Amino acid sequence: MSAALGPLERVDGSWVVGEIRGPAGRWVEFRPDGLHQHAPDSEAELIPWSRIMLGIRLTVGQKYPDRPMASINVFAGLPGPWRRRSGGCLHMTLRHPYEDWTARFDRHDRWYNLTEVTLLGELLSQTVAAGEAHLLGDADRLSRVVTRLALQRPRTNGAFHRAVTEAREAAG
Repeated sequence: MSAALGPLERVDGSWVVGEIRGPAGRWVEFRPDGLHQHAPDSEAELIPWSRIMLGIRLTVGQKYPDRPMASINVFAGLPGPWRRRSGGCLHMTLRHPYEDWTARFDRHDRWYNLTEVTLLGELLSQTVAAGEAHLLGDADRLSRVVTRLALQRPRTNGAFHRAVTEAREAAG
């Protein structure tokens, strides 16, 4: 693992959201051709980047939150074993056919910093809103963005937005 941003980490050259080391885990892999959902109770599913519209919303610690983007309950940052292996979700609307889609992931055994979770949510939202979802599948570019964001500690909505915008622009 070279870097992490909340539940997003690079493992063996691929970026994944969620814990991949468990025998029956759930995680989402960012591939050049799209999001690849791994789940023990179903076949792996590939969602091409071109199908994702209206952003990706990240939630941690709640199954069906009622607030946008960083819907994080009070204990969301606690590591998996403290929360009985709860997880999180990536929520999005897909086109052709139009449908709401949720990709669940399991938590790591490490603490998720609230700032990093919020930065990741902003990164996902901004990238899709800019029509550049496919760039999330470029592992080297995403490494440059995550490395830059992992050092940031913004405290306002505007600062989160600027930090992500600057990191995306600097990555090329």
